[in-house]
Order: sequence, then structure tokens, then C-alpha cells
Amino acid sequence: MLQIVAPKDPFDAIVVGSGATGGWAAKRLTEAGMRVCLLEAGKKITPKDFTEHKQSWQVPFLGYSPTVKKDRPIQGLCYACREYNSDWFVNDRENPYTQSKPFHWIRQRVLGGRSLSWGRQSYRMSDLDFKAASHDGYGDDWPISYDEMVPYYEIVERYVGISGQAEGLPQLPDSIFQPPMEMTCGEEILKAAVKKNFGRTVTIGRVAILTKAHNGRAACHYCGPCEQGCSTFSYFSSPWTTIADAAKTGRLTLQTDAVASHVVMKDGKAAGIAYIDRLTREPREVRAKIVLLCASTLESTRLLMNSGICNSSDALGKHVMDHIYEGGAHGVMPQIEAKPWAGPPRRPNGIYLPRFRNVREKSTNGFIRGYGYQGGSSPQFSTDAPGFGASYKKAVRVGLWRINLGVWAECLARKENYVEIDRDRVDAWGIPVLKVHADWSDNEKKLWEDAREQAAEMIESAGAKDVQKAGRHSVPGFCIHEVGTARMGNDAATSVVNKYCQAHDVPNIFVTDGACWVSSGCQNPTLTMMAITVRACDYITHEYAKQIV
Repeated sequence: MLQIVAPKDPFDAIVVGSGATGGWAAKRLTEAGMRVCLLEAGKKITPKDFTEHKQSWQVPFLGYSPTVKKDRPIQGLCYACREYNSDWFVNDRENPYTQSKPFHWIRQRVLGGRSLSWGRQSYRMSDLDFKAASHDGYGDDWPISYDEMVPYYEIVERYVGISGQAEGLPQLPDSIFQPPMEMTCGEEILKAAVKKNFGRTVTIGRVAILTKAHNGRAACHYCGPCEQGCSTFSYFSSPWTTIADAAKTGRLTLQTDAVASHVVMKDGKAAGIAYIDRLTREPREVRAKIVLLCASTLESTRLLMNSGICNSSDALGKHVMDHIYEGGAHGVMPQIEAKPWAGPPRRPNGIYLPRFRNVREKSTNGFIRGYGYQGGSSPQFSTDAPGFGASYKKAVRVGLWRINLGVWAECLARKENYVEIDRDRVDAWGIPVLKVHADWSDNEKKLWEDAREQAAEMIESAGAKDVQKAGRHSVPGFCIHEVGTARMGNDAATSVVNKYCQAHDVPNIFVTDGACWVSSGCQNPTLTMMAITVRACDYITHEYAKQIV
């Protein structure tokens, strides 16, 4: 029997998804006086579920349970999905999708979504990204500019807390920073060599982890595996920051275990969201005047497609993008003695080398756009060393000081990369699943290969030996930076949403997660996703709210 979950009058807004963007939507709208229902498909968790301090010998399978591979063959490919926290990730048997070519879709269904286990790297985009088409002639510009985004970046950064170092680079604008984390001596050597020999910048990673106390959250104490939770809330995740703030207003209704199936329509507008109770399988509906989709790029698009709406332009589902990565170079730095106490130990961050390709030029070596690097330099020791007792201890202490740079390269927006509904397949709740068609173009492969070559040259310039180009390029989706499929634009004939993330076809639907992206840049996307969401919410509360009857 269908149940309607709502007060006497509809909510002012429904937010679908409780991750980084959904949390910000709930916070901004409730603090503006709106009554909001936040829907999350997964379960509610508490800090008691965090395992960042749990050691491998404290879990039955030392962190690598065979049930992870059995129930989560795709999710288990991700480094963050292990025995400690695998139930935060979707069960692939219950949540299938169809792949025409390999595509690794990493999903978390739990309060907080992927904000619980994200890498936290946080970089602004510039007009080199927002206006990329004007720079090199490929694709389309975003209908927004960097100058328009600056106030919203600042709102997010002041609240979240981004540690990092200002560098004054136009292609990677500086954020409002907390104090930067410390580089190792190997990283300092690389930084100096790269600047001297190439004129390029190596900086400490810009990361959403506190280096000093902020808004009731403690500074990071470098305890280890952040992807398993953070009991001190030193890294940003939505449940104990934005969602907690929304709850404090008294205007938030949180509904977990709500698997959204489609948008309920009435008179050409969205009237609410239909969902299936994850545990009981009972159908339910929640009604509201506005719907915000923040469920993650492909989930939001799947919801629109299963609703049969917002596709008069035939752009819905098109232009899937992800970053191509899992390649680079590494070597050994013999000039540095490796010592067990060298560090800083377990620093939850690395170094970043910003884009330098095609910043002024339109193309280089037959490719357009660019790439950045993440990496680091530290001592490594082998616990597999031979010997026993004193001889073993001596052997373990003989380590090597290693250095590596890994590439993150831009993916071009192409109609050939798209998703559609697979009408012959449903998930455990009877909802039709996505079929994904995505592959790398020659441009991505050229970027990736050029980045490997440049990484090797830069590492060698720092005095490294035994330098090797490494890796195979990632399968699309596996960088977990998927964007596109409901792109923004001024022309309703070629885009799905406008510059405020408002659907052209259904004006009370807003899509503020990565689905609205026009191009991918090479930076990690979450900071920009959050800023876009704040901007959309300000439009809703200041402009669109005037139109609500």
C-alpha cells in the first residue's frame, strides 16, 4: 500500500542524496527558512561505525574478507572498500548496471554517501576550465565563469576548511587556506628541481582536512585510513557538518533507507519523489514544491530517465566524463637516507603538480586540454625482509626513499559516451538500471602517455634513479570523478539545466551534483560541486522562491 510521507502541506524542498552536495543543499535551504526532506537510499550511521583506529588483527579476515569480493566485485576494486567499511558501499548483486565496455561505477549508499570515504583533494577550477571551448575550440563553454563562482568557493572553503599553500597560478586559483601540511625532504627536492629545470610548480595537496581546530572540529592527528571514518571529524563529511547544521534549524526531516525510483509529476511540475523502503520494499511518496537531485552524477540522471522527463533536448545521459588516471612514473632517491621515523608519518595527503600543458597554447603534441599530478616521496621498508629476531630488525630498517607522480587527466565531453535505461534489467527494488557506454578517446590516451613521460623526466631531474614509467590507464568510472549527463547551458535545445542548475523542461527540478557539468577539467571535482550547489540554493531562496505559489 502506497504511503505518503509528508506534513499536511508539502515540504518546501526534497533533496535526494546526502553526500557532499546533498548536505550543502539541506544546510543552505533550511537555514534560509525552508522545510526540507532529505532522502538517503542507505542506512544511518554514527561515529561508532568508524574504524579508522581499528587494526587488521581486530577484524576476522585482516581487512580482506572474501564476502567483499563475492557481494561487491566492482566496489571491492576500490582501495577504500574493505572489510572494515564494505557495507558503506553498494552490494553489486542488489545494485547491478550494464556495461557495453568496462566501466567501474563506485557507489556508497549510506548517510553521507561518498563524503565518508572520498580522497578530500580540493581544487578550484579556473576560466581555463569553465571557458575551455573558447580557449581551444572544442565542445562548449560553461554558462558560468570563474568570477561568478568565487563567492561560492569562498563560502564552502571557509566552512569546510581546506589546508594548502597559495601559489598564485591562474590555471589553479588559490583557495582560502588553513595552514599547509608539511612536505617531506624528498618532496622539497623535487619541488626545487622542477621549478629550476621546468619552471613548473610542485605544491602540497589542497585537502579538506583540518590542520587547526575549526567550527568545533579538531585538527587532524594523522591517525591513518581516513576512508574508514574520522572520529574527530577532522576531514569533511556531510553527516556531522552540513547535515548536522540543517538538523539544528528544526526544519529538516531526514529519511534514510529511501531508494528513490522516480519523480512524481503533476501539471508539468515535480510534485515529489516516489521511493521504495530499502528494508520493507514498500512504495512510498514524499511531496514538495521543489526537488533537488544530489544523488551523484549517474544516479540523478537515472532518476530523471526513469521518470521520463527533462530530455526534450536529447542531451540527458550524454557526455559521460571521468578522469583517466592510474599511470605515471616512480623512482628511488639514493641521496636521502631512509629512516623509519622520517615522515611526517601517515600524512593523509600528498603533493600536487598543477596543469602546465596547454595553459597558453591550444594544443601540444596532438592533444588538447591538460593534466595534473598527485604523488609523494617517503621512505619505504619491507616487512617481508629475510631473517629472524635481530637480523630481521636490521633488514627491515634498510629501506629505500621512493618518489612517485601519478597522472589525473581531463576527459573530453563526447556524445558517444552516454548512459541509457536498460529496460530488461532491474535492481533489488524493481527499479530499471543504467546501461553505460563509455570509453577513452585518443585525446585522453595521448594526455595520459605524455603525462607519464613528463613525470619520468621531472623525477629524474630531482636526482632519482631507477626511474620507470608505470601503470595502465584506468577503466572509465574508476577515478570516481564521473560528471556530465545532465549538462548546463543557456540553450534549452542543447542542454538539460540552466546556469542555476534548474531543469529547462521542469522548472522546479534542480540538478546540482556532477551531472550538470559541461567539461571535466583535470582537478578533483568535489569542491566545485559543492560551490555549484551553494550557488543554486542561493538562487532558489532569493529568486525562484518568489515564483512558488
